[in-house]
Amino acid sequence: MIIDTHIHIGGKAGTFDMKESDVLYAIQTYHIDKAIVSNADSLEFDANHVILPEKLQVSQYNSNVRMINFARNNSSRLYAAAWIKPNTERLDKQFSELLERNLDIVKAIKVHPFYSALAFNNEKMYEYIELARKLNLPMITHTANDKFSNPELVFEMAKKYPDVKFIMAHLELDSDNKRATELCAQLPNLYADTAWVSLDSAISFIKKCGSEKLLFGSDTPIDGRDTYLKNKEGKRSIYQDYFFELEKCISPAEYENVMYKNAQRIFSL
Repeated sequence: MIIDTHIHIGGKAGTFDMKESDVLYAIQTYHIDKAIVSNADSLEFDANHVILPEKLQVSQYNSNVRMINFARNNSSRLYAAAWIKPNTERLDKQFSELLERNLDIVKAIKVHPFYSALAFNNEKMYEYIELARKLNLPMITHTANDKFSNPELVFEMAKKYPDVKFIMAHLELDSDNKRATELCAQLPNLYADTAWVSLDSAISFIKKCGSEKLLFGSDTPIDGRDTYLKNKEGKRSIYQDYFFELEKCISPAEYENVMYKNAQRIFSL
């Protein structure tokens, strides 16, 4: 069994155009049993941290209505992570109630500090983390080697909110993953996913933190509908290592934890 905890749709306002049809193709073609999907229509800023024009902005409510509807229409395989817009929007009753009404489908709250141009420890984040605590939802955050997504900021918030589970997507993108691994080992409520994480880094993480703290995730279909197979240049995808090599390097129980059991437990699937 495979559960991918890091899949997207949307993102036309940025440089992405991740189609619902590509997600369905990918999970069917590459035998993904279940997936947690978030909607990149919630982007707030571009890659240069210039706020997106108003005509390109999609409210976090509308973005997540689309996401929830997509997941509900494919409820045998898909769940939703509610992607928030903490820099430009405040938490309101309408959005909170949207999530509360759909907790059978909504399994996490997701934030991308880089595309929100907002450090993860900024006070604007607090009300959303409080919502995650209230609804007993994990908080998924993009992590990378930048001032907004630094894993040390996630560590700070995980210490501040010990009863919320925090998942460091990418285990610090554009790094050797060592700092994020060390931080993850120090707190019981800090986890990571494998999106763009090398096989060697994943094995090192398992040795340091245990297999119970790593979740399979891919960022599909960011490199196209065949992200699991190849990258944009047509070279072999690192996810082939997770499908065919990782199980040779760790125990069967550890492999099951990474590929699906941790997701079942952490997201209450």
